[in-house]
Amino acid sequence: MSSLSKRTPTRNMLLFSGRAHPTLAQEVADLLQIEVVPTTAYDFANGEIYVRFDESVRGCDAFVLQSHAAPINEAIMEQLIMVDALKRASAKRITVILPFYGYARQDKKHLGREPISARLMADLFLTAGADRLMTVDLHTAQIQGFFDGPVDHLLAMPILTRHVKKHYGKKDLAVVSPDAGRIKVAEQWAAALGGAPLAFIHKTRDPRRPNESKANRVVGDVEGRVCILVDDLIDTGGTIVQAAEALMADGAEDVVIAATHAVFSGPAVDRLKNSTACEVIVTNTLPIADDKRFDKLTVLSIAPLLAQATAAVFEEGSVTSLFKS
Repeated sequence: MSSLSKRTPTRNMLLFSGRAHPTLAQEVADLLQIEVVPTTAYDFANGEIYVRFDESVRGCDAFVLQSHAAPINEAIMEQLIMVDALKRASAKRITVILPFYGYARQDKKHLGREPISARLMADLFLTAGADRLMTVDLHTAQIQGFFDGPVDHLLAMPILTRHVKKHYGKKDLAVVSPDAGRIKVAEQWAAALGGAPLAFIHKTRDPRRPNESKANRVVGDVEGRVCILVDDLIDTGGTIVQAAEALMADGAEDVVIAATHAVFSGPAVDRLKNSTACEVIVTNTLPIADDKRFDKLTVLSIAPLLAQATAAVFEEGSVTSLFKS
């Protein structure tokens, strides 16, 4: 017994990946110089999901990476089951990595009798056994308060602005928000791009018709400038493409679309491909199939940011320092 009492426990980082975006998980693992834990996962005939880890996880510092890609509900359920399996197998701490947080757009009630599904998501992960959440560019920052525990809200902006500076830094720029609600993010972009002027698109939206809005007019001076049109995600592409057209009609020299999450539902690819924008810049928080890639599209890797944040959490270091551009 005396020899046992002298043992010093060693912390062990383990990275787990769901089936939604294994390529990103492997990129993160390579940067951390570790292996993704082998996992058995499959669907029963009725659609139920089975998960089992192929090695011991007792006492580990577990990081569970799953981006909520389509089919989104299956991706979420699989990650919840993975967290539950880790809790029951005595993992010491469980950090859920959500490069794209599903249901983030349902963060408040627009009409009576609506749910706040973003809060429900946080509750589900807490109940499953998550100790910490790590995510990238939430639709609204207050979602962090929905989870009763630490939340690392990572920003893709430094990755995107580096690309913009490299390719468009010598031109006269303007940063444009696709609506008034995203103006704070646009202000951060403008500061990162050396004080570029701001503009936004005034638009109307019917809460009864999701994924539809109408760009009305440009507020701000964009004439003769390369407009960097920034948003957190591109879903069907209607809003962002209308905004690009409005900017060109208002005299912009060119439009560059920059967004973190490439949801790319329905007609998005055709709309973006045929839009007036000269480049569409996104990150790989979500998997982008070959048939959804096109000549104007530039995909930047989010893996270095996730790897740095994972290492910082494991080593009890600062995550805030990663926000600097």
